[in-house]
Amino acid sequence: MTRPHRADRADRGSATPLVLAFAAIVLVLVAVVVDASAAYLARERLDALADGAALQGADLGAQGSAAYVGGLTHGPLPVSRAEAERAVRAYLRDTGALRAHPGLRARVEVRGERVVVVLTAPLALPLHLPGTSATTVRAVGAAVVDPER
Repeated sequence: MTRPHRADRADRGSATPLVLAFAAIVLVLVAVVVDASAAYLARERLDALADGAALQGADLGAQGSAAYVGGLTHGPLPVSRAEAERAVRAYLRDTGALRAHPGLRARVEVRGERVVVVLTAPLALPLHLPGTSATTVRAVGAAVVDPER
């Protein structure tokens, strides 16, 4: 039977820290990928909501007495900011967006024939990495009232 050399005994156990370091790196990478995917999906959902809310705001904000009194052939159709805001709020309530995204805030702007809806919501990440702060997701949707189309 041969006795192990001194060099063999010095190398024992050196793989454990290396394996632990690689495992930690893999776990951090998984957390980053999962969080990035969740943020992307939240942004896509808000984008769809902002587009739908802008379309609803433009549609209902442009309907009013001006369309019936002046008709559609006398220049641009005016958009009522108050009506557009009401339509956007109703859309967000009716679609369940306010329940699905707690803390959702909407800003409605009317620029001539264009209705712009800006939505912001807090982002709840599934895997919270230490040292990261809470963040929000922002989406912008716009719709144009064009009676000639």
